[in-house]
Amino acid sequence: MNRTEKEIVVQDMHAAFTASSLIVLAHNKGLSVSEMNVLRQKSKAAGSSFKVAKNTLALLALKNTTHEALAPHFVGPTTVAYSQDPVAAAKVIAEFANTNKNIEIIVGSMSGKAISKNEVIALSKLPSLDELRSTLIGVLQAPASQIARVLKEPGTQIARVLSAHAAQSAA
Repeated sequence: MNRTEKEIVVQDMHAAFTASSLIVLAHNKGLSVSEMNVLRQKSKAAGSSFKVAKNTLALLALKNTTHEALAPHFVGPTTVAYSQDPVAAAKVIAEFANTNKNIEIIVGSMSGKAISKNEVIALSKLPSLDELRSTLIGVLQAPASQIARVLKEPGTQIARVLSAHAAQSAA
């Protein structure tokens, strides 16, 4: 990779790190190409990104971001998972690490604060932003449907009484 390509990679990673609310670092202990592709696909589907980057380039990209606390952890074969959703990257990497022992979560950074491996795992168990939004919409819609049901019920009861009275009169 020549100098210009490296500068482009650093700029792209810097923009991604700046826009991300969560970054998770993990050590890659010999993942195969097919396993990496599976992890990338899962990350993309969840709305996060996964990257294996040279530590020197990643360190340059981290400068002047809120995630600079991660700098000392870029040692050895490091992979980076990041997302704007504060849960998506943690969910994907923790789920993958549970089924594959060739990747180990090291540390994370959320909104400028370094978080431990255990905190990343705890974060991965929370519902995603989309799940929270759908739950909130369900909660907000429930009273409206209950009001509609309550308003409709007296008319339904009157119809049942009239129907029963008509059936008795006919018999």
